[in-house]
Order: sequence, then structure tokens, then C-alpha cells
Amino acid sequence: MNDVFRRLFLRRFGADVVSIAPIAVDGSARRMSRLVGADGRTAIAVVGTDAEENRAFLSFSASFRGIGLPVPEVLIADESAGVYLVEDLGDITLFRALTDARATSGEAFPASMLPVYRRVLEVLPRFQVEGGRAVDYGVAYPRAAFDRQSMTWDLNYFKYHFLKLAHVPFNEDRLERDMGRLVDYLLTADVSHFLYRDFQSRNVMLRGGEPWFIDYQGGRRGALQYDVASLLYDAKAAMPEGVREMLLDHYLAALATHLPVDQARFREHFRGYVVIRILQAMGAYGYRGWFERKPHFLQSVPPAVANIERLLATGFVPLDLPELRTVLERICGTPAFRSVAPVAGTGLTVRVGSFSYREGYPDDPSGNGGGFVFDCRAIENPGLLDAFRPLNGLDTEVRRFLDREAGVDTFFERVLALVEAQVATYVRRDWTALDVQFGCTGGQHRSVYFAERLATTLRGYRPDVRVIVVHRERARWPKPPPPDATTTRGQGPASAREVR
Repeated sequence: MNDVFRRLFLRRFGADVVSIAPIAVDGSARRMSRLVGADGRTAIAVVGTDAEENRAFLSFSASFRGIGLPVPEVLIADESAGVYLVEDLGDITLFRALTDARATSGEAFPASMLPVYRRVLEVLPRFQVEGGRAVDYGVAYPRAAFDRQSMTWDLNYFKYHFLKLAHVPFNEDRLERDMGRLVDYLLTADVSHFLYRDFQSRNVMLRGGEPWFIDYQGGRRGALQYDVASLLYDAKAAMPEGVREMLLDHYLAALATHLPVDQARFREHFRGYVVIRILQAMGAYGYRGWFERKPHFLQSVPPAVANIERLLATGFVPLDLPELRTVLERICGTPAFRSVAPVAGTGLTVRVGSFSYREGYPDDPSGNGGGFVFDCRAIENPGLLDAFRPLNGLDTEVRRFLDREAGVDTFFERVLALVEAQVATYVRRDWTALDVQFGCTGGQHRSVYFAERLATTLRGYRPDVRVIVVHRERARWPKPPPPDATTTRGQGPASAREVR
């Protein structure tokens, strides 16, 4: 896939890519990498496995940018390959800014974040109303509207992936009736606007103090209340109730500049949309945490439970939903849901290493003998060139040399496919150790390069897995030259040179 990234970057910018770094994602099946060109320009490469989801993102992006909404520019796309490059908005999400401000100020909700959230909520109505008129709902995926079917899917997600996986008792027949009543009620709201679907603090980027918006490919027609509920009841944001009320007032004032608003009716339906959003999110926490064994998702359960408890204490929803209320009261009354629930097993550690074949195969400290050894010696050896002899695979010059070598990306992608499949199996079976080793002649250039590249990739894709790196021959590497030393790069391999 890196070859596709390079081809698209070159077509768009007329420059080569010198660095490709994976970006961690949470629940998405898409993969992202930051590309850096030889001229310093950057782009985000996105690989989407679902062609319809990709089409929705590309179409919505064009519509939003066409009316001046702050979304990333799509720089170039190859829909047949499922790859597109978008504008790099940096690394600061709204959630990260909130977390950093909390750490600095010690406040539950730092006062410095209020203007930022207000600004976000001033822009949201533009997406919902103006964007809702501009987008093509014919490409919305998986449905054109947040309708009865969509709501039922979300409620069943909660039932099957939270209640059943967490062994919370309930009467299925009575719960189904209550869920049906809740859906009937939600559909009495105005459902004619654009619903962003995943409008939460991780999907808002901050650049130059202004919000920019990402991950709207699941958007569809729906109610205004849903997206506000998503942001204000974002579990990990843990927003105090007074702040929520203040920000909801601010949003309604902004919305009123776009269309007439019956505030009393809006607020009545708002509580119902808060409920369905929280239940959908809890289904995701259960599925990702208990089923997929990604424990960081379970960290959101306690604040979500606190949100439910607050709703129950302040009137819940204006409906008779006895079984749903009972289920939620059981969740709030279960001590295990007030702290991060443990995942079976102690978690997987992947030990990635480099070594020299001259010194023999590396030991396996886990004792289980499981894993891979990959021979890098078929790759051109930079260590045979004078300029690279005192360097190693951690140095930028060596990385750039190998990035451009024929066969490197093909080799790495085949390695990655094997390792990723093994990691997924080990995590599912609660196994705790996997060893992946790369060997070359001296354990200094090629093996180090591939070990570091794999470790970076795994850390980006699998935040639930601990990755450690060990370069066994490090003590044997040449000491770096003094700062004023100069070297001359070799002129390429001689015909009789031994590259192994």
C-alpha cells in the first residue's frame, strides 16, 4: 500500500515521500498514515476497506467544502484502491486539548475550554442545516436516514454487546417493547437535517485555535438533537451538568440564527436522544472491550454510567419505559461498572527485535517458542556503502535509503499481513507473548529498519497490545562519528559485491 501512497503523493505534489508513519485509530476499520514529502509537505493517507463508506466521505467532503465548512481538503483519491489523501490538520483533537487543559489547571472542566466548545457548537448548526441542504443523501452509508431501522440496530447493539456480554439480567420481551416505544417517540422529532452521527471530541481537530471536523462518513438525515447529545454526553469528556446546560443554551442560540426553534420541544426530545446515544456508545464499549479485547474502550464505561445515573435522577425521558429503566438502574447499581473492568488475561506483549545471523538466532525470553524470524538479507545492504557504514537503521539517512529500495515495501507488507493475523489470534485466545525477529548480516541496518517499522505500525494499529523493541547487536554498532566528521556516500554496488 505504501507504493500507492507514494504514487498519489507524487501525482498531487510532484514530490517523493520520505516518511510514512501510521496514525493510531480507535474503533475504525480504516487505516491512516502521515506522509511527509521531500519538500516538507505532509498529507494524511486513508485506506478504507468499504467502497461505499469511502464514497460517502468523498461526496460529503466536496459538499461541505463547497459551502465553506471547515473540513479537510481531499487532495487526491484512488477509489479503486480504496485510498485517498487528505489535508493534514495536525494532531490536536478537542479531546486532547481538554485532557491537556485538565492536567494543567486541575479543574474538572477547565474554563479555558469553554470558548472552544462554544465555537464548536456555533459551527455545528451549519453542518446540520446548510450541510443538510448541500449533501447527497443518496450516497449515505449504511442508510440514508437515522430511521427506525438505524435506531433498532443501535439499541440491539447495546442489548447484545453490553447487556449480554456483561451478564446484566433483563426480560427480553419487555425490553424490546420499551425499545420500540422509545423509537416511536424519537421519530416524532424533526428528522429532516444532517446528522453527523459520531460528533464527539475525538472527531474535532483544533488548528490555529479554530475547530475542523473529521469522520462524518457515517452521516445521514436525522434529528438535530442527536449530535448535540453526542458531544455534550461524550463519556470521557466527563462534562459537569452545569457546563452541559450552559453549552446547550449556546447551541440553541446558534441554531436559532438558521431556523425557528421551539426550545421546550427541542429539550424534551433531547433527553431521548441522549439515551439512545449513550446506549449505542455502551454497546461499542462492550463490543470493543469485552469481545475484541481492547481494554482502553472499557475506560469509558464508568463515566457513561455516571451520565445514565444523572439522567435517571433528573427525570429520564417523558415515557413509561419500566424495563429499560430497571436495566439502567441495575447497571448503575453494579460496582464493577464504576471502575475499569478487567479483560481476561494479562494482555499481549509483542517483542520485536533485530539480530545478526553471524551471532546466531536470538533467545526467546517468554519460553513459549512462538513467533517469527524474518530474513532481511535479500534486501540491498546499505552497510556496504561507505556513507552508511558508521550508521544504523535508526538513522534517517538509512531509513530513506531503504524506503526507496525495490522490494522493501513488498517484503514489509507480507511480513505485516502474517504478524497482524497472528496478533489478532493471540489476543482473542488471551495469549501473552509473541516474538518477531528480523535478521541480517550485521544486525545494524536492514533488520533494525524493519524491526522499528513493524513496531511503529503495530503501536499505531493495536493500542491494546504492548510492543517492545530489542536490538540485540546494539553494543556492537560503530560509535557515531564526531559532529564535524564528513563521509562520502558510495557509488552503488560493484558487480561482484556480496550483498548478503
